Amino acid sequence: MLDIEMKIKNVIKDALEKMGVFVELSNIVIERSKDKAHGDYASTVAMQMARTLHKSPRAIAEEIVSNIDSNLVEKVEIAGPGFINFFMKQDSLQAIIKTIVDEDEEYGNSKEKHEGKINVEFVSANPTGDLHLGHARGAAIGDVICKLYKKAGYDVTREYYVNDAGNQINNLAKSLQARYHEVCGDKEFPFPEDGYHGGDLINLAAMIKEEKGDSLLELNDENFNYFKKVGTKLELDKIIKDLKDFRVEFDIFSSELAIRDAGKVDEVLRDLKKWIYVQDDATFLRTTDFTDDKDRVIIKSDGAYTYLLPDIAYHKDKFERGYTTLIDCLGADHHGYIERMRSSLEMLGYPGDAFNVELIQMVRLFKDGQEFKMSKRTGNAVSMKELCEDTSVDAVRYFFVSRAASGHLDFDLDLAHKMDSSNPVYYAQYAHARLCAVLEKGKDYELDLTGKNLKEEKELTLLKILADFPKEIVSASEARAPYKITNYIQKLATSIHEFYTMCRVIDEEEPEITASRLALCKASKIVMRNALDTIGVNAPEKM
Repeated sequence: MLDIEMKIKNVIKDALEKMGVFVELSNIVIERSKDKAHGDYASTVAMQMARTLHKSPRAIAEEIVSNIDSNLVEKVEIAGPGFINFFMKQDSLQAIIKTIVDEDEEYGNSKEKHEGKINVEFVSANPTGDLHLGHARGAAIGDVICKLYKKAGYDVTREYYVNDAGNQINNLAKSLQARYHEVCGDKEFPFPEDGYHGGDLINLAAMIKEEKGDSLLELNDENFNYFKKVGTKLELDKIIKDLKDFRVEFDIFSSELAIRDAGKVDEVLRDLKKWIYVQDDATFLRTTDFTDDKDRVIIKSDGAYTYLLPDIAYHKDKFERGYTTLIDCLGADHHGYIERMRSSLEMLGYPGDAFNVELIQMVRLFKDGQEFKMSKRTGNAVSMKELCEDTSVDAVRYFFVSRAASGHLDFDLDLAHKMDSSNPVYYAQYAHARLCAVLEKGKDYELDLTGKNLKEEKELTLLKILADFPKEIVSASEARAPYKITNYIQKLATSIHEFYTMCRVIDEEEPEITASRLALCKASKIVMRNALDTIGVNAPEKM
């Protein structure tokens, strides 16, 4: 069943076609009326068409209204310079209950399947230590973007790019090697200046000693590569586990080392030959021929690759795997990266608009009104795992997607711990638990899915919000804006609580009204659960 706004769009489209005017549904704007006196829904289509039809908006509105033939609406009015206000028949709103109950977990999911394949790369933290809060926000936002695309009918893949070929991995290997020498009794072996001090490396070194004895003490490439391999695997496995606990899993892990070993970097160098030049012994890529503000070094004067060159090969590889849209979720410090990568991909013949970047701003923690930076456990910055342990995965995920990715996020630890309506996570989850409780209490009633007895203002408002959910999914997916769903959840929770307060759900003297209201509770419970699931947050049945 189409959502109500889509039905109104089709009513307007049909009226325009009778006038000999053909428009795309996507160009017809429908909004929910803020004032009940102005109906349930309104459209500005008459004002949009004024320039095209060379008529006044009000004259166009009058002609549209005269051509409307629909049993969905009670009446249609024209207001102001040409607003068209729709007053819906109650049964057209009430019918949403059966749709929701029938579709259950599928309600909100698009029936339309889009062409093309989307690849969303996110987190991609170097496997050298714990995930920090920037990684965590990227994980939450990237995960929800994928959920939104899937619900909106897109083929989407979640990908993690493992940077396992750079200097940081070499430092990890040197650190593990030093710990191994230490547990083997070599106290004089130098620890690298930029080494990693995590206790997990000490434990791994002891395990290696137990398995290999002192056979790896000799300083040679073979032994060093062994430390690199096992160190990378240890850290990556730890990251994967922490992300799984955070309810984030990936379809694909791609390796920078594998990209290099497969000769894909050399292949890209050949493909880009036309735009390459050498200056001061460094190799440059002429990205200014496209959209970049300056040319970029891809091979340094000492012969080492900059990170850009293997990254180009990696993105080319993603296109070669059949993806038509690439989305990278990156930290805000990668702003300059966008045009250099887009320019590089255009050199290779790929459309610039097929490459997209979500820049994710940093997170600050606050406690007792003061910024809170250091972990009591390690003395370092608070990790994703620690924050989830201190609050909850639900709170961290909800708060991290509740603002636009482009805006800084201040995470209030005190608010996250509160068990009252000031905490938006608690407020939404309590709405779901409250519905579960009333449905359990009314379990002996047979539900009336027609909604025919729902006529109170709070009931009708809730019905409209429930009907909005599929549209909200589409809107959030198109904008890659998870915060739109948390905004919707808060609106839905408010409406649920107001309905529960103002309308007596179970009334033994009014069994027919009770049956309708219990059905509305069930539909609301389904939508709240589906909305919370979209952002990876639990919908508890009891609180």
